[in-house]
Amino acid sequence: MKDDDALKPAWPTVIEKIRARTPARVLVERAGAAYRTETQLELREAHAAARDAVRTEFDLERDLGAELVREWKLFLVSTMARDKDEYLLRPDLGRQLSEESRKLIAERCRPDCDLQIVIGDGLSVTAVRTQAPQLLPLIVEQARARGWTVGQAFAVRYCRVGVMNAIGEVLQPKVVALLIGERPGLATAESLSAYMGFRPKSGDSDANRNLISNIHARGVPPEVAATRIVNLAAQMIQRALSGVGLKEERPAAKWLK
Repeated sequence: MKDDDALKPAWPTVIEKIRARTPARVLVERAGAAYRTETQLELREAHAAARDAVRTEFDLERDLGAELVREWKLFLVSTMARDKDEYLLRPDLGRQLSEESRKLIAERCRPDCDLQIVIGDGLSVTAVRTQAPQLLPLIVEQARARGWTVGQAFAVRYCRVGVMNAIGEVLQPKVVALLIGERPGLATAESLSAYMGFRPKSGDSDANRNLISNIHARGVPPEVAATRIVNLAAQMIQRALSGVGLKEERPAAKWLK
């Protein structure tokens, strides 16, 4: 046994189970009043990954893969933000499509479909790169299995959640599902969110939207997220609403054993 191992506490089994189920730093070891060196280095690495996730510029083929782009005929549009700095400083510009982008979407996308999927870089290109290539085909497969019409997917650079309203006005789909990179923390920079709305329009706020968050390997796996997204979209279509008036129907939780 290594000397370092001998110094580490022997946690009860239930604590070890809790630590195994979350990326959060629960009950980490310490050296006196400070973190151990290993923990300090992990925090610095996580902080650097979070900064990279926010500052990286989104590139369609590099981040989603040339094969996926060709197969799904993906294309890239942009919001009114002109660069990353303006995007971070002016959230309002990230909620509006540029005029050129509105025209391109109208030309290349089918209007009035049942489900319109949009990929937004948001605050973590790392999350989009890691989760979206797996999640997109899973959602489309399940949606088509229900007999739905699925719109032409596309990506939005410098994207904020409110851009859903502009997309809804241009295409008028029943449901918009925006797959967007979450603000990274010190647990992971790979977490994606799916914001969803029924017939989004100008003036809609978060109160009109539903959210499935923490889509990543140690959170909600993409295959589970895809099923939840499609099931929630079905609820929206059936009840013709979204937001605070609609609660996601989910199976009973499996408690820690």
